[in-house]
Amino acid sequence: MLASLAVSPAAFGQFGGTSSTVATPPPPIQVIQPQINSSTYQGSETNEKATDGVLDLTLDDAIARGLKHNLGLILTSQSTQSSRGSELDQLQSLLPTVTGSLKEAVSQTDLQALGLRGQGFPAIIGPYGYTDLRGSLSWSLVDISSLRNYLASKHNFEGSKLSAADARDMVVLTVGNAYLTCIADKAATDYDQAQVDTSKVSLDQAVDNHTAGTAPLLDELRARVDYQTQQQTLISAQNQYEKDKIALARAIGLPLEQKFQLTDQAPYAALDNLDADTAVKQALDARPDRKALQEQEKAAELSRKAATAERFPTVSFSGDYGDIGVNLATSHGTGDATGSLDVPLFEEAKLRGDAKTAQSQLDQQKAKLSDNAGQVSADVRDSILDIQAAAKQVEVAHSNVELAKEALSEAQQRYAAGVSDNLAVSQALTSVAQADNQYVSSLYRHNVAKLSLARALGAAENNYKNYVGGK
Repeated sequence: MLASLAVSPAAFGQFGGTSSTVATPPPPIQVIQPQINSSTYQGSETNEKATDGVLDLTLDDAIARGLKHNLGLILTSQSTQSSRGSELDQLQSLLPTVTGSLKEAVSQTDLQALGLRGQGFPAIIGPYGYTDLRGSLSWSLVDISSLRNYLASKHNFEGSKLSAADARDMVVLTVGNAYLTCIADKAATDYDQAQVDTSKVSLDQAVDNHTAGTAPLLDELRARVDYQTQQQTLISAQNQYEKDKIALARAIGLPLEQKFQLTDQAPYAALDNLDADTAVKQALDARPDRKALQEQEKAAELSRKAATAERFPTVSFSGDYGDIGVNLATSHGTGDATGSLDVPLFEEAKLRGDAKTAQSQLDQQKAKLSDNAGQVSADVRDSILDIQAAAKQVEVAHSNVELAKEALSEAQQRYAAGVSDNLAVSQALTSVAQADNQYVSSLYRHNVAKLSLARALGAAENNYKNYVGGK
């Protein structure tokens, strides 16, 4: 069904008619959305040059650099720009489209080829031509489906901005974890160096005793093996420390040639009075990723309504006005104006297909949002359990370190007094090394668990220091 009203003052010029059809605009640019996952946050955009000397790097500096250079955040921000572009594309479907054109035409016609033969008819006419300067307008006055699609695109844009906010929390977690890993590596290296120094004292004592004839060669050999074993452990720890520093530099956009040192430490600080139910409620209200899913669900609902609205009539207007003539000096005005009412009569397969596709997308978004509530709760409760378990491990590991050091001192004194061989010293050295490693690991797990809780609560960017430092 088509109802139209046309007004065409002087619609035809000297040579043929002027069409009121507006040229179809080119399709929008197809933007390929980047694939963003956890590994994306391990990279960065590096546009700085290394400086001389050693750069002092605090945790705040590292996170600030990450929020500026991290690849995951950059790609997410670009996705937000893409969503904004889609919103503007949808908006244009509701606004008038105005175009201008200037045509210069030259023609020559074979009348005989058109069937005009006879006495007095020329075989060829022309060349002849005209100049046409014209402006055209088209406007969809009433289009409920396009309106709802535009409103859906607005919610998608809001959701993309919230996803970018969530990406900032992810950057804080990634960079914070990398920084804490380096702190743990440095502590492990210091402990291993202390073990090397201690084992060297035991080796020198065993060599002296063997030289003096008060201890067998076996004691010296055993002490030398212990010393070299500790050296191997130290070399491995130093290598891991340097590799983890490279990973940190990659995440925050530092040139890999830049020398830097960590200036912050993360000592043990308890995080008490954690109520899981209260924390889950806080997270459900604050998490940006959950808010983004809510916006996407609203967008899907509007898209479903837009699919239904495809059955509604649309009202549109198109027209043009310009000058046409042999040249602009001899031209005169012509124009067209057309109003139309369009109603779909037989598009049932397409309409039902669009509706089912939109409903499927809506159902998917509802399922994702429902699952997200469980994921948020699990993230918060897992983090709290990790904090509590790691706190107990820190206490036990600290006690083990003190006991192992005391046992080592006792074994060294007994060996120096000649009442025992150095087997007990060797075993005590191993116990101290294990206790130190367990203590460093438990401190790292405790701090990372607190940082993960800040991420789970949606408060990583603004309040990470309160959680890592204790509150």
